[in-house]
Amino acid sequence: MGDPQNPLQPGDRAPAFALPAVNREGQLGLGDLRGRPFLIGFFRGLHCPFCRRQVMQLSEMQPALRAKGVETVAVINTPLARARLYFGYRPLPVVLLADPDCRTHRAFGVPRVGFLPEGSAEPPAWPARTTVARFEAARINPGGVLPQPLQPMAANPVLNARDGFALDEDDEAIFAAHGTQLVGHYLVDAAGVIVWTHIEAREGPDRLCYFPDAAEIITAADGLRG
Repeated sequence: MGDPQNPLQPGDRAPAFALPAVNREGQLGLGDLRGRPFLIGFFRGLHCPFCRRQVMQLSEMQPALRAKGVETVAVINTPLARARLYFGYRPLPVVLLADPDCRTHRAFGVPRVGFLPEGSAEPPAWPARTTVARFEAARINPGGVLPQPLQPMAANPVLNARDGFALDEDDEAIFAAHGTQLVGHYLVDAAGVIVWTHIEAREGPDRLCYFPDAAEIITAADGLRG
């Protein structure tokens, strides 16, 4: 299993996984994908309006990636039944997998934000050890979707209200357990080796909720070996 503060890097082998599919029957895992390259994105749950938008952005990239022979997979930190209900009304062409426990996020080493206790003498090291003050000082406006830059947690209810999205008990439970989980994307070649990665907000909390540059993903796919 990967280190949750040290994501797997290009040259590392993708770890084995198997998760229930949201928009098809059965499970899908590394063994089912072996022999063809794939881009896999690990997202927070449906409670996160930015992740809901980013799954759609990833879906919009599928035709360009498929033209290069690349499968597209999105892992959602949401229980299967809840994810099926939501995406049943909003079908997407990408393969959607449900991981309410973030098991695969951890296996790939996708970090989560950790907060130092108040008054701690331990030096901050984003994202594993940050201060509440630094996090609260962050302001974001990815893609200009907000009326003005907002603190990340303050942005969530603004966009949820705009979307008409009400968190249910499952969403509230996932948010309580995994609310500081970061997002990660990995491009894996046909041999199961990671060739490109993107981890959310590596520079700091002001880069939370930004989708990776699509041109960078396509360039990485162009460099895949057969």
